[in-house]
Amino acid sequence: MPLMLRMAQNPTFPQRSEDESFIDLANCLVYYSGMVQVTIHEAKTQLSQLLQRAAAGEEVVISKAGRPVARIVPFIEPKKPRPLGLDAGRFRVPDDFNAPLPEEVLAAFEGQT
Repeated sequence: MPLMLRMAQNPTFPQRSEDESFIDLANCLVYYSGMVQVTIHEAKTQLSQLLQRAAAGEEVVISKAGRPVARIVPFIEPKKPRPLGLDAGRFRVPDDFNAPLPEEVLAAFEGQT
């Protein structure tokens, strides 16, 4: 099935009213840039190629009967947690930190200006 027809039949594709039956190429390119949609059969037969594409930054959507059921996306290495205490001694919390706010500041927070 041609890519443009496949994109138009996709239920997640932005739908148009009946009088706009044409396919908006610019919208297709923006909506589907960096994303490939394949059937389950195509995914089974081309898994290693799809994994290479995902590793290169593309998103692969696997669909069943035209409906998306899964995504293969690039793996992003989780960031290491920052160690606590890096700024120890650089600032101090004022003694009145927990004191009630002045009335004019409270009113501004409540939308009463």
